[in-house]
Amino acid sequence: MDSGVRETHFENGLKILTRELHNAPVATFWVWYRVGSRNEVLGITGAAHWVEHMMFKGTQNLGKGDVFKLVTRNGGVNNAFTWLDYTAYFETLPSDRLDIAIQIESDRMTNARFDPEEVASERTVIISEREGHENDPGFWLSEELQATAFKVHPYHHETIGWKADLQRMTRDDLYNFYKKYYAPNNATLVAVGDFDTDQLLDKLNASFGKIPRGADIPALTIEEPEQAGERRVTVRRPGAAPYFMAAFKAPRATDPDFYATMMLAGVLSGASGLAMGRTSPGRSSRLYRALVDKGLTADASVFYRPMLDPYLFQVSATARPGVSLEKIERAVLAELEKISAKPITDNEYEKVLKQTRAQYVYAEDGVANHGYRLGMLDVVASWRMYETFLENLEQVSKDDVQRVAKKYLAETNRTVGWFIPTNSAGENGKRLSKRDTRRKPQSKRAGASKKK
Repeated sequence: MDSGVRETHFENGLKILTRELHNAPVATFWVWYRVGSRNEVLGITGAAHWVEHMMFKGTQNLGKGDVFKLVTRNGGVNNAFTWLDYTAYFETLPSDRLDIAIQIESDRMTNARFDPEEVASERTVIISEREGHENDPGFWLSEELQATAFKVHPYHHETIGWKADLQRMTRDDLYNFYKKYYAPNNATLVAVGDFDTDQLLDKLNASFGKIPRGADIPALTIEEPEQAGERRVTVRRPGAAPYFMAAFKAPRATDPDFYATMMLAGVLSGASGLAMGRTSPGRSSRLYRALVDKGLTADASVFYRPMLDPYLFQVSATARPGVSLEKIERAVLAELEKISAKPITDNEYEKVLKQTRAQYVYAEDGVANHGYRLGMLDVVASWRMYETFLENLEQVSKDDVQRVAKKYLAETNRTVGWFIPTNSAGENGKRLSKRDTRRKPQSKRAGASKKK
């Protein structure tokens, strides 16, 4: 597959990916910084996400709120989000207004103010955001599960950060984090849409090209020790229903086993096409049929995505009224044992491929999805993975799926989590949570402009 992507490098280390699409007079502009919560140390957890918030609080040239006003007044949308591996900003605008995105992003790459009063004000916002997450039993369980699964690697904390760190972090902590990681040599620009590439590169060189190269970012070489046995965690808090999770250490995006593990996730819970937030409903998947169709759980999902370092293959389910977590766990582990012991069927194999192809093609609608996939894959592996994703998935055999299931879904590689409601409604199972169990980056508001 030739995607028509052009890769350019400036002398200051900035990487630019451009793809012309002239079917509509619109363009999207992304800046991906190779920094996320994996780059934080204890004491400043949540810094990457907080810095993202501060990018909307004013620069030397733009006042507080001006980013949002500039984009909306010119018929566009903008957004930002932080994840374990990256922080990303984008604007999607009429193509003749793309200069606005260039102006905004080149300015805040170096000129964000971090006014002490705004930092203090945003502390309240960030802590409130975390407390909002704390209303979700899935957040509590996921946070405890993640901290239990990872003992050494900084994937052990959520992107939002620990509350104690949010309460004590200083303006200088945040500003120093910004100055270290927000530099052209630690970023990739992605532009997709109705523009002339040579003209766009001239504009980018006149703005981003003048920004000095930052200090080289040391590679994060921390490796999580091999897990030697099952780990378990139980969370007891008020909640609507009992909740089950099981997490397994899983291969990173550049690992040869990545595609087979993607196929494994598709068979268990429905395929993913790497689009922003889109996954298959998975109603014919193994876990859905074994759990939801049989009345054990209200939902069933697998979370697995391309990551820079080995992360988690995570199975989640919300209990139906009167169904014990013990019964749900037995049913989940039975399905994982089955797929480890016997090859998947031809029908399952073809179904996942068909779902993935459909989602991949569907995500070609709209320039923002192009910008997301190119930038995200470039951070965790290479943007060229965008061109070869379907081909590589088709190279996976049914035996490969069984092999990775047996390798990664092992008891010694497992961390199990139970959420047990302490309130009577949750214990009696009278109310069920209808939330989406898939993990999401912090601060992303899909389809809406960023309001800070």
